[in-house]
Amino acid sequence: MTPRFARYAAIDWSGAKGVRHKGIAVALCETGTAVPMLVHPPDGSLWSRRAVAEWLVASAAEAPTLFGFDFSFAPPFVTRASYLPGDPVPANAPDFWAYVDAICEDADLGAASLLEQTHRRHFYFGRADGPKANFMHNRACEAHYNAGGGGKPSTVYDAIGAAQVAKASFAGMRMLHHVRPHIPVWPFDPAPLSGSLIVEIYTSIAAKAAGRPKGRTKMRDLTALNDALTTLGSASHTGLPPDDHGADALVTAAWLRNAARHPALWSPAPLTPQIARTEGWTFGVI
Repeated sequence: MTPRFARYAAIDWSGAKGVRHKGIAVALCETGTAVPMLVHPPDGSLWSRRAVAEWLVASAAEAPTLFGFDFSFAPPFVTRASYLPGDPVPANAPDFWAYVDAICEDADLGAASLLEQTHRRHFYFGRADGPKANFMHNRACEAHYNAGGGGKPSTVYDAIGAAQVAKASFAGMRMLHHVRPHIPVWPFDPAPLSGSLIVEIYTSIAAKAAGRPKGRTKMRDLTALNDALTTLGSASHTGLPPDDHGADALVTAAWLRNAARHPALWSPAPLTPQIARTEGWTFGVI
């Protein structure tokens, strides 16, 4: 059966150093067609990662909510039988999250030290590290998405450039370790028929479903945002347009509300028990 939720939240995530992050945006909507709304931290400032985790747990207790995060929930494992070959690390995702959290003392659930120091040799920071191709390892769902014409997702081993997802992903793994005792994480945990759940998302999948052309997924004006929301069957956003992080979160929340109703998305054919245990899967990739 397809799980049922009362609310849908999309979180545009950040792995930046520090404790307050302009790159984090949280959007929330209920069932129906009402426009998603941006959620702001209680103190009215920028979100911290710990504040997002606290909000997550509190929101999950209020109503069954599907939370979507745009970072990789685990590094590739299946093709090389290890997350960090040659280093003694756990061999399943929840234990690996606990490992990452234990070795990282970075502020606000950050994980830059893992990339820059503890496991430095596994990450590409520039030409001094050798050919970049040696670091381009992908998870099964990423390879499947690319083979289907979705595009080539970034790997968590690429730690250079504006498009890199490495720091955000490892910081996210620390967050998952802290919230999983309260909220299951799909597909490492089975989707419950009631209650809340966390899934991994690509905001680019939501943007494509909203009619945004490839390579132009960012929405930086109100017309573009509302065209995307309308395509997804949502009411329009009123007031000043949000920044591109906020726009991504709003559109992705509206998409998640639609996508969660489709049983096929909860049972992608390539998702094996081993992949579910080690690498996970991006919701929306079939």
